[in-house]
Amino acid sequence: MKVSEVMTRNVRVINREETIRDAARIMTEIDAGIVPVASDGRLVGMLTDRDIAVRAVAAGKGPETRVDEVMSAEVKYCFEDEDLDDVCGNLGDQQVRRLPVLDRDKRLVGILSLGDIAVEARGEGTGEALAAISRPGGAHSQSDARHH
Repeated sequence: MKVSEVMTRNVRVINREETIRDAARIMTEIDAGIVPVASDGRLVGMLTDRDIAVRAVAAGKGPETRVDEVMSAEVKYCFEDEDLDDVCGNLGDQQVRRLPVLDRDKRLVGILSLGDIAVEARGEGTGEALAAISRPGGAHSQSDARHH
């Protein structure tokens, strides 16, 4: 099974020039703690609720802070035509719960999450990935995962 068969399409993104207040509103609307940062259809970063809390609020930055000041610029991703089992192994190995999905022109086409895999692939591979992500020591941030 390919990543494209289970990923979430039509992903909400934010532009790097927008504010963390805008990002928080998007996260609220989509009920997620992460939003991809894009420029001209290309993925340039990821912003998490943790980035906002730690890199902005804890550092004394206000809600008008630009997304690109606190986003994770080193983005881990997978390709839509990759084998799902291989990607599941990487999710677990790197303790990542979700990955942006790119086409071979490196344009953002979706997001792959453990939830997508569990629902659409009937849980194949998610047990091992979830166990690896949940092992003692805690999950790593998005920026700690392997990237291409």
